[in-house]
Formats: sequence, structure tokens, C-alpha cells
Amino acid sequence: MDEARVFRVRTAEADDARAVVELWGGVAAEGRWIRREAPLDIDATMGEFRHALASESAHPVVAVTSTGRIIGSAIGFDQHPAPITFGMHVAIDQRRHGVGTALLQSVLAWAGERGSHKVVLEVWPHNHAAIALYERHGFVREGLRPAQYCRRNGELWDALEMGLHLV
Repeated sequence: MDEARVFRVRTAEADDARAVVELWGGVAAEGRWIRREAPLDIDATMGEFRHALASESAHPVVAVTSTGRIIGSAIGFDQHPAPITFGMHVAIDQRRHGVGTALLQSVLAWAGERGSHKVVLEVWPHNHAAIALYERHGFVREGLRPAQYCRRNGELWDALEMGLHLV
């Protein structure tokens, strides 16, 4: 099996900040999958990541290969009594190999441990692979927010809301 396909999910650490932000930057540079747009302000984004690490209301996890390469990340946020929200990033060369599933399962387990009643997310309607992943895990489409986000180029993008009831 390809070494990069062997990975584990673990709690993120402060030393992961640069690699996680570089991962986010790579996904943002694709310009299609996440709200963030390239170029990222590296220092500010590393500050956001470190803030999540320090928060008892956040669950930052990373997918790491046996060589230590971070190939995915997710952060769940608990804003009780609101549902858990989360964001996820997977390296382009690691998609469709179980990384997203493993990260999602970690967030869902954490949400269950916290006693949350629901997990919600937003996804671009054109991100069919992510939508299929979420639906395989029981998420349902709850609504479309037309023209929810303004991209740097002025385009207005819709956001699809999805949710999973845990209780």
C-alpha cells in the first residue's frame, strides 16, 4: 500500500500549526472547495489555529501519514446550545482515500461525547464528493442559502446547509 495512504487521525498540536495552515492554503488555492481564498495571511491563520487549540469548545484533529505529513485537518466547534459546526480540509492528492471519512468520524465521536444534539455544516453545492460523503454518514440537506458568500472576484456563491441529528 502507498505510504501516503497509511495515516492516523490524532488531536492537533501546536507544532502542527504551520503544516495545517499550509494545507489550508493549498486547498484555498484550488479556489473551489472552501470559503477561505488564497493567498492566506499565514500569521493570522496560524493565530486562528492556535486559538482553536487553546479552546475547550473546539476539537482540532489532523490526519498524519507514517512519515509525519499532515494530509488532512478538521475542527469541530461547540457553541452550546447551538449545534456543533465544523470545517475540514484534505490534501488534493489524498482525497477519496478515507481521510475525510476518518476526520468526519472523529468530529462526530467528539460531538457525541459532548452530548450535542446535532452537527451542521455548509458546503458549496458544486462539491458533489463532499456532499456524498456527508450523506453517507447520515447528513441531510436542510436548505440552500442563495448568494450567501461574496468571493474576492465579486461572484456570489450559494451555500448548502446540511445537518445530522445525533439524538
